Amino acid sequence: MNQCHFIQSSVSKKIVMAITGIFLMSFLSLHLSVNLFLFCGEKSFNEAVAFMRRNMIVRILEYVLALGFIIHIFFGIRLHLKNRKTKGREDYAVQQSVSSFGSRTMIYTGFLILCFLILHLMNFMIPMKYHHENSDYNIVVSLFKNPIYTFVYVFSFFILGIHLSHGFQSSFQSLGLSTNKRRLYWIQKLGCFYFWLICSGFSIIAIWFFFIQ
Repeated sequence: MNQCHFIQSSVSKKIVMAITGIFLMSFLSLHLSVNLFLFCGEKSFNEAVAFMRRNMIVRILEYVLALGFIIHIFFGIRLHLKNRKTKGREDYAVQQSVSSFGSRTMIYTGFLILCFLILHLMNFMIPMKYHHENSDYNIVVSLFKNPIYTFVYVFSFFILGIHLSHGFQSSFQSLGLSTNKRRLYWIQKLGCFYFWLICSGFSIIAIWFFFIQ
């Protein structure tokens, strides 16, 4: 009974959200490192994408990644709905007495990120994986020449930044890794560095190719 209660509890859901969240953040770092090859030219970027596509480990991780997204979204919605039913209790996103803007908007920024992910898959992943008449580099660059898509792309990473501003710290707190003020301080610093790196990194690439390339 105790094990069953733990599995159904908010604590277990927070832990699942934390683990899947950290996994997804790790993927973002890898994704950005591949995108940086765009600055090295068409050949380098196409070779980097081809290497990732041929790598068996990466191909397996694609399915793990998809499962991670589904689990993260599912538990995020469940926690949000449970919060609405149990007003007065601690929200999954609220770890302190005063909640941040990022914590209060997690479900909404998460929904917007999901919408962008679907658009991203339709415009990047599917053409790059199945339409080989054009190089991967040209697919990316041509999309970044579209002002509407570039705006949506940059805006989406701004939204992701809001999501990560709370999600990074919350993930480590849910796993019990911020047990003292000193450790919490460094987790907050690392989280700030991480979400600025990810969001500005992807955005700068899009803006660079829109205005300069």
